[in-house]
Amino acid sequence: MTDKEKWNNFIKENNGSFLQSFQWGEFQKSLGRKIFRIEIENSLRALIIKHNLPFKKSFLYCPRGPVIKNLKSFGEFVQEIKKIALEENAIFFKIEPDFDFDNISGFGFRKSFREIQPSKTLILDISKPEEELLSKMHCKTRYNIRLAERRGVVVKISDSCNYFNDFFTLLEKSAKRDDFRTHPKQYYKRQLLINDDEYRTSLFIAYYKNIPIAGIMVNFFGLTATYLHGGFDYNFRNLMAPYKLQYEAIRRAKTMGCKYYDFWGIEEKRWPGVTRFKKGFGGKKVVYPGSFDLILSKNWYIIYKVSRKILI
Repeated sequence: MTDKEKWNNFIKENNGSFLQSFQWGEFQKSLGRKIFRIEIENSLRALIIKHNLPFKKSFLYCPRGPVIKNLKSFGEFVQEIKKIALEENAIFFKIEPDFDFDNISGFGFRKSFREIQPSKTLILDISKPEEELLSKMHCKTRYNIRLAERRGVVVKISDSCNYFNDFFTLLEKSAKRDDFRTHPKQYYKRQLLINDDEYRTSLFIAYYKNIPIAGIMVNFFGLTATYLHGGFDYNFRNLMAPYKLQYEAIRRAKTMGCKYYDFWGIEEKRWPGVTRFKKGFGGKKVVYPGSFDLILSKNWYIIYKVSRKILI
């Protein structure tokens, strides 16, 4: 068994996120970031990503981790982090765990002023028959899925960079219209280049008369498919293509053996329209503890915090 297989087996057996997978670490390396994989016996795994800051400073980040089988190993984990932080000139260490933070509240972490991953999401159990999934969707959602089909919306799927330019163009259109920032183009493209038999990121593009009108990017890892990014052409909004895209992604997730579909972020006040759209498919609301920082250099952390608030 390879190191990658051993790592991912632990992550999957303990319900860890794709953000802690071996492949996500390789993706981060492809972006030029330094990573660390911490293993503590058979009780803990953590992918740590180094983010560079000005003045040769940095911070360390563990997204949706660490993945823990035994909480007794957490103290040893923190000591390992402090060693790495000293070597990498890190001013703080950020975690966004999916377990009860009260269990590790005595290790010096404090609630962060900034979250990277969404703290609320909707997770749909897709192990049920397709007819049952449809029956539990909002009636308007079912109607819009069928409306897109009747109006001739066709969905094409790619596990490589086919249709990538169409996807990124749609993403940019949505970003401009809804005033949100995108990552650089290569950030999305490189996610499609690390696919293998146990980890896959796919594009779903909706076309109308060969015109790309909507697109989403979905990750498949373990038992969970995760909706990551999406964009659509507002001029074709009456065709309801986003509903058809999500439905086709759910159907594909079922064929790949997934049991859950994660809509990856809801927030009624901040994203009311998107949240309402996602809720239409059903699913259970999941609230994570949030983001926590272990401050390693108090003065530099204050400077970082002030500068972030000025730049936002």
